[in-house]
Amino acid sequence: MSLVSLASTRLTLLAIASLAIGVAWFHATDGASRAWVAGPLLLLTLNLGAAVLCNASFRAELPLLAFHIALFAIVALAAAGQLTFLKGRLELAEGEVFAGELAHVTSGPLHAGSLAGVRFVNDGFSIRYAPGLKRAETHNPVRVFDGAGGVAGRVIADNDPLQVDGYRFYPSFNKGFSLVFRWHPPRGAPERGTVNLPAYPLHEYRQALEWRLPGGGPAVWTMLHFDRPPLDEARETWFGKPESHHVVLRAGDARWELRPGAQVSLASGVLAYEGLSTWMGYNVFYDWTLPWLLAACVTAVASLAWHFARKFARQPWDA
Repeated sequence: MSLVSLASTRLTLLAIASLAIGVAWFHATDGASRAWVAGPLLLLTLNLGAAVLCNASFRAELPLLAFHIALFAIVALAAAGQLTFLKGRLELAEGEVFAGELAHVTSGPLHAGSLAGVRFVNDGFSIRYAPGLKRAETHNPVRVFDGAGGVAGRVIADNDPLQVDGYRFYPSFNKGFSLVFRWHPPRGAPERGTVNLPAYPLHEYRQALEWRLPGGGPAVWTMLHFDRPPLDEARETWFGKPESHHVVLRAGDARWELRPGAQVSLASGVLAYEGLSTWMGYNVFYDWTLPWLLAACVTAVASLAWHFARKFARQPWDA
């Protein structure tokens, strides 16, 4: 294909139509490839670049040239972002260390970043609720470990993420309570772990979960019961651990009600309930193109304004 053919306006229309179809197909189909979007964007990039090279009027007017170069950069960066982005989610109990593991990850085929060196601890959180359980601001203190062994404290919020190695960690709307247990097997060292219950207050009446004990132990069912709800719908309140609660535990046909510090003897060991904690959900986002896209958009707007200012300055406005 010649440079003139690549600069054709017919190809522009074809690329725009392909982009519209690709975006619609991507959003309508679970698991569709990002190539449905990145491909048309790449074609638009080549088409625009060829048009700038072939059309002398673009090069004769500096503002117009700057606008089309900025437009070229926007399209190219959008395509690059689709190929290199990453989105994911994770849950961390209070005091738990993030060790690079994500759940529900989607990423571009050329994503080359690594979370292996990212380490931070969730040190709990506070969330204010307005009357009617309308969620307000979130404050989530964390401790971030650097590669040299240093530790830095941060407080992240809904619009103030933790940024490490190009990755952004936002506290999500998913958060809830964690049950802290210690399992004493017949042989070997005890194991301490947390059970993250469904999000609260989204699943206020489903604070139960079945899980399996470590080492191939039996399945147990647990349910958290509040003596008084931790959130008050009638007034301003803060998300926090309730003053008093107990846990219903079932294993087979046996049933127990456990307060913090209680333990039960099972056929394969002793299970101790240590108490209640919390967990926070995080949305993880990576896209290195965002600041460059912003710069390109500002450049495009400024150069277009410059172009029209020069154009109108050469003739009266009431002509």
